[in-house]
Amino acid sequence: MAVNKRVLSFAAVCAVGALTLTACGSSGGGGGSAAGGTVTLKLVAADYGDKASNSSTLYWNDVVKNFEAANPKIKVDVQVINWNDIDAQVKTMIQSGNVPDIVQTGGYADKVADNLLYPVSDVLSVTTAGSFIPSFATAGQVQGVQYGIPFVSSARAFFYNKAIFAQAGIAAPPQTWADVAADAALIKAKVPGVTPYALPLGPEEAQAESMIWELGNDGGPTDTSGKYTLNSQANIDTFSWLKTNLVAPGLTYPNPATTDRKTAFADFAAGKAAMLNGHPSLIQMSTDGKVDYGVAPIPGKTGALKSTLGVADWMMAFKKNGHKDQIKQFLDFAYSEQNTQTFDEMYNLMPVTQDTLQAMTTSGKHKDLEPFFALLPQASFYPLGDTTWDTVSAAMKQSIGTAVSGDPAKVLGDLQKKAQDAVADK
Repeated sequence: MAVNKRVLSFAAVCAVGALTLTACGSSGGGGGSAAGGTVTLKLVAADYGDKASNSSTLYWNDVVKNFEAANPKIKVDVQVINWNDIDAQVKTMIQSGNVPDIVQTGGYADKVADNLLYPVSDVLSVTTAGSFIPSFATAGQVQGVQYGIPFVSSARAFFYNKAIFAQAGIAAPPQTWADVAADAALIKAKVPGVTPYALPLGPEEAQAESMIWELGNDGGPTDTSGKYTLNSQANIDTFSWLKTNLVAPGLTYPNPATTDRKTAFADFAAGKAAMLNGHPSLIQMSTDGKVDYGVAPIPGKTGALKSTLGVADWMMAFKKNGHKDQIKQFLDFAYSEQNTQTFDEMYNLMPVTQDTLQAMTTSGKHKDLEPFFALLPQASFYPLGDTTWDTVSAAMKQSIGTAVSGDPAKVLGDLQKKAQDAVADK
């Protein structure tokens, strides 16, 4: 997702070719000073559009034009790159010494591990730094210091097909796991040909679906100190429940470990699945598929969750070129309410700042996002500040889904060992 890497209409991260607003690298080492004291910043940003007419180049072009008009001593060269290529291209830039000043992409912790980034306190004013929704600011921290600057966000909620629920005689969305199982059994009996609950634990995004269910049993990938607890009793119990109550009775896919999120979303949008956990991109997909859908808080073991999974994309500022003051001026400008709201509304994205959240919540223009707005301030995140998370997450994607067909304790125990090995090798 990252902000869910990012699906058309929510954060349409499509394979648009790299689009360059102005020539990057013209200042040699990733930015520099010209005659008269002008400083050039290099900004590399991800493209959330799926065609030239909605490319993020258009947004950044407007921001830069207005910024340069107000700050004639600072120029900004922008390179907008599609999601498939941005991380690899940024890595190449860093390895070649052509380090950008600012990068906006899906993660930041690996750059902190390499000591490349300014802390947020160096590149944001107190006002801007204090404007972020607190849970997002915390998610940008590594060992208590914030380096990741939230850019856009997503939260997960429970989607259900109202027509299928009505056919099965179900009057309201489930609030507990027991409700989910009971409703799924009714749907299986009364609405044949429909997957009652779409459980995607395949390699695409198994870490997300897993964490959502684990949160419902007061579990998760780490404990409150940040230590990996993949095989905690709470997590083992969660997967045991899924195996016994959804998989074994045939109330979900026959093999969730090979079923990806995109399949579950497509099934729901085609009216072939009755309920699942989803993010806001599913709104447009369901609308396009003419599905009469409802959105509710995610059911937990004993009641609806008050804290759901949150996902964010990030901005980060690099130290190499020494442009701390100019970066600060630009980022304070870029994070104005007008700019952030423009970007969020351009792609039907969720905000990360409190003023934009308030503006979008009260405008009356985003009724479809209101359930997600309510969830954002209490969002829970992956351990993004742990530099081993990418390794651990990759291992989870490959095997955690087998916990609902095999032995949950063994599958999660094997993953816990891999996580501990990753920490030891750090």
